[in-house]
Amino acid sequence: MVFPTLRMRRLRRTSKLRQLVRETVLTPSDLVYPLFVEEGLEKARPIESMPGQFQLPLNRVAEEAEEVASLGIPALILFGIPKTKDDWGSSAYSPQGIVQQAIGEIKRAMGDRLVVVTDVCLCQYTSHGHCGILQGQEMVNDATLEVLEKVALSHARAGADVVAPSAMVDGQVQAIRKALDREGFENVAIMAYSAKQASSFYGPFREAAYSAPAFGDRRSYQMDYANSDEALREVELDVKEGADIVMVKPALPCLDLIHRVKTAFRMPTAAYSVSGEYSMIKAAAARGWVHEKAAVLEVLTAIKRAGADIILTYHAKEAAGWLKE
Repeated sequence: MVFPTLRMRRLRRTSKLRQLVRETVLTPSDLVYPLFVEEGLEKARPIESMPGQFQLPLNRVAEEAEEVASLGIPALILFGIPKTKDDWGSSAYSPQGIVQQAIGEIKRAMGDRLVVVTDVCLCQYTSHGHCGILQGQEMVNDATLEVLEKVALSHARAGADVVAPSAMVDGQVQAIRKALDREGFENVAIMAYSAKQASSFYGPFREAAYSAPAFGDRRSYQMDYANSDEALREVELDVKEGADIVMVKPALPCLDLIHRVKTAFRMPTAAYSVSGEYSMIKAAAARGWVHEKAAVLEVLTAIKRAGADIILTYHAKEAAGWLKE
């Protein structure tokens, strides 16, 4: 069948027809909202490079969680900013650490109405800003695993539903799964940052979390964004080690990886639309170069169309509001 019998535009004539045949439907339940919680802070502090985002004091966390849930967003992910740092990131696994306290505040206020995900990494907690334990200027893989186990266990004890190891350390999923199971937390899920690229799009996050490395960079452990086959090998290893959800990060430059991962493994797949992606749209919208609502919904739909089941995005609250209109 060819033109004029076949007219592809027939089903595009009205908004209701377009809605009827739409293949990819974005909803608030696809989204996860990231929160920055800073120890010792008295009031919310705007993040200059991420307009609309804040470093929150502990006493605002439950209120923020309530708002997130009211919008139909099912989960948030916590990033902690401690008062003190050392070479070992010891505040990351303190029972009184900022993330551990924030988990408690949210769970007391929300119960099971919101899934609490926690980032398991050391970059915000180490004096050198790298994601693990250093020997000289090189990150030591297996010594880092021992600390990541402690961090994940401390989050589970505080009430986290999902832990998300993001250090890109070999064996991190297996080490954390074994530790959780050994201590009776077999129901705590792992969302693995499986294909985390050494990306230029993380800059605003590093300002927000005070986590920029004091020297060098993270290319020796984060992935080369040119290598898609290697990304699939990383994901496969995490699946074998016990990951419940796998993640590709960043999202927009890696739509092909999201698609390949979902097609290859057919398991829950997350994509992190990172700080640089958020800030680019915010900056362009502020200058009138793009329409923010239209751009955000297009980008998030593209990420879901590529294969993501879960999208971590700083635009989650705004997007959820727009989707409810």
